[in-house]
Amino acid sequence: MSITAFTPQAKNHQGLGPLASRVVHANEMEWEPIRYPGCKVKTLMVDPKLGLLTVLLKMEPGAQLPDHEHALMEQTYMLEGRLVDLEGPEKGLEVGPGEFVYRPAGSRHAAYTPEGGLMVAIFQVPNKFFEQDGKVVDLIGNEWGQKWGHVIG
Repeated sequence: MSITAFTPQAKNHQGLGPLASRVVHANEMEWEPIRYPGCKVKTLMVDPKLGLLTVLLKMEPGAQLPDHEHALMEQTYMLEGRLVDLEGPEKGLEVGPGEFVYRPAGSRHAAYTPEGGLMVAIFQVPNKFFEQDGKVVDLIGNEWGQKWGHVIG
């Protein structure tokens, strides 16, 4: 059995067998900036082969995730703050602490956190962000099709 999922900063996972549970000490991990100002993540688990990605996402007050599409299902559980749809068909939709939202494949919007936010985000495959120059990238700036296109064919 080949395990392709991993946690980039988890030193305690070295030497674990393929069926061992992976405990992630998120409080010991460093926040990593992503492509969008005021947004940082702690990657809890990524599986590049299957496209799975689970992150803690921290957004500063007023930080925005610009126009993006959910290539497959996205799930978000809000721990702190509010995530508000800035643009898109559900403009004004708010998700607050203790609330959970999931968005189906193909849904598209832009979102922001008026007073900042902390959330757990679970992706079946990372979102497609649409750049003004026509490029389609993931949350850290990789060309989406090259990095994740194999997942959905």
